[in-house]
Amino acid sequence: MFDNAPSILVDGEPLDSIAVSDRAIHYGDGLFETIAISHGRPQLWSAHMERLLAGCSRLGIPLPDLQRLAAESEQLCRDHSQAILKVIITRGSGGRGYRSPAQPAPRRVVIRYPWPAMPDWQQGVRLRWCRTPLGCNPLLAGIKHLNRLEQVLARNEWQDEGIYEGLMCDPQGHLVEGTMSNLFAWRDGVLYTPDLSHCGVAGVMRQQLLAMAQQMGMRCEHLRQQGPAWEGMEELMISNSLIGVVPVSQLGEQRFEIRRGLELRRAMQSWLEGR
Repeated sequence: MFDNAPSILVDGEPLDSIAVSDRAIHYGDGLFETIAISHGRPQLWSAHMERLLAGCSRLGIPLPDLQRLAAESEQLCRDHSQAILKVIITRGSGGRGYRSPAQPAPRRVVIRYPWPAMPDWQQGVRLRWCRTPLGCNPLLAGIKHLNRLEQVLARNEWQDEGIYEGLMCDPQGHLVEGTMSNLFAWRDGVLYTPDLSHCGVAGVMRQQLLAMAQQMGMRCEHLRQQGPAWEGMEELMISNSLIGVVPVSQLGEQRFEIRRGLELRRAMQSWLEGR
């Protein structure tokens, strides 16, 4: 293995492979969480586990032992000041066919990755529109399941290193999210975010930002609006558990102010440090 290869535990054992019969390989039958490691500890662990358990309940996957999962994650995080932790729960192995095993044996995979290079957030980031649509399925909306082919296709639409993220819409053109992030917008004193009741991932950092905004007395609204409506906002921001909250300087040819985005980024950092 390469020196910078991730450390991996599969069901608590130091392995770097899973059985080819695993339903994650055949059907994307499982869930995952991507968690920032800071000073040897996974950040926002409880929020990530809450979403993971909700996803398992939605898919009918037996709930994982959170104490065991926490111990395995701590084992990989220890002595790492900054890194990325990925937690994967699959339904486990099964025979041919979509029908789930009568008594599934879920599989746990925990991976530690090096922390990647990040842009200068103070300058904001550039976004673009993606052609690839997100399919609508309320039964899967909000959870972070393993089937990410739509995001793969969307991310492969551009190679320009100057563009950090691409925005995705549903088949009717309603803006939903980025390939790896949630979106927020600011206009006339109101914080907006796309409605995720039909599709999209309800991000952990999105949840934190909405909670912080509510505590600060900000008015927040969930919108189901087509792309052009968002281009008319005063400011745009993206969020996920690794980057926090980041202002958007440009979407396509449209430029945006980043003042409010930087203020929310600083406020979110203080909010998380105080929790």
